[in-house]
Amino acid sequence: MQGMFKAIVSAVVLQDALDAVSVLVDECKIRLTEDDFAIRAVDPANVGMVDLALATSAFESYSAEETVIGVNLAKLQDFVGMAKGDQLIELELDAETRKLNIRMDGLSSTLALIDPDSIRQEPDIPDLDLPAEIILEGAQFDRGIKAADMVSDHVQLLVDDGAEAFHIHAEGDADDVDFELSVEDLIALTAGAADSLFSLDYLKDMNKAVPRDAELTIELGEEFPVKLSYAFADADGSVTYMLAPRIQSN
Repeated sequence: MQGMFKAIVSAVVLQDALDAVSVLVDECKIRLTEDDFAIRAVDPANVGMVDLALATSAFESYSAEETVIGVNLAKLQDFVGMAKGDQLIELELDAETRKLNIRMDGLSSTLALIDPDSIRQEPDIPDLDLPAEIILEGAQFDRGIKAADMVSDHVQLLVDDGAEAFHIHAEGDADDVDFELSVEDLIALTAGAADSLFSLDYLKDMNKAVPRDAELTIELGEEFPVKLSYAFADADGSVTYMLAPRIQSN
């Protein structure tokens, strides 16, 4: 492990970034460059993927040489969770001891890093041209996912091209739920042929990280992966999730 990294960042910004990744994986590589702090990871089952980037403008101060570190997310979150509110956290990489020094308001701790080579390889992002795009409030997506969770463990996301509406639909053994958002209810809708079935457990996990007041962009196709993306940290940070579909049986 080579390189230098020293930064000061608000606890809230760092926590939001870590939360977005930890819903899918327990450990990850953090790619540090002069321009950003980035994490890309895929869950152990190769079903869900997260791609996160935090620009240097999200930090109070930031300097780094290009390097990759491996972290245990739960341990790092525990350290960051010790901060009060919007307290500032100082991070400094000690390349010789392979540790990350963390300091905040009189408290200092060191986190032993993981060999990045022992962590799952970062996935390639498939280049998908998905025909439908829905932009809605995080709170609306949350409502639809919670409703679906009452009846099933999988959920159908679809766009009704003719009626110009987006549906979050779930069918259980006896009950079903349909949450319809018309074009008037949404921030924006690019209607196209889109109807795919997904594991609700994964979408529930991703939903946990999406701020309720965020503008969430959903890109969908016919039995294609879904892309969910939103900005955080005053738009200095971005998160994109991709989730593989469950193939629907006719």
